[in-house]
Amino acid sequence: MSKYSARPPAIPTTLLDDDVVRIIRWDFEPGADTGHHTHGLGYVVVPMTDCQFLIEDESGSRRVDTARGMPYRREAGVSHNVVNAGNEPMSFIEIEYK
Repeated sequence: MSKYSARPPAIPTTLLDDDVVRIIRWDFEPGADTGHHTHGLGYVVVPMTDCQFLIEDESGSRRVDTARGMPYRREAGVSHNVVNAGNEPMSFIEIEYK
């Protein structure tokens, strides 16, 4: 994947970062992305809106739709780019456990 992107960036806002967890709110306008990254910690995502994700990773890209309030969890080591593939703004809370 190219390190250059014509997509607008998703906006992270750190809500809490202590010895136990890091909690970040992510806000995406339509088409915005996080940029490719690898998670160094396990994490839980709680969608604050209905989310229409485009996930880009080493295996290609795929659409994932997740309903507001329906959490999911991933282990450390996940490497991907997350894109808002919808036509509306979306946001989620990411809770990384240390």
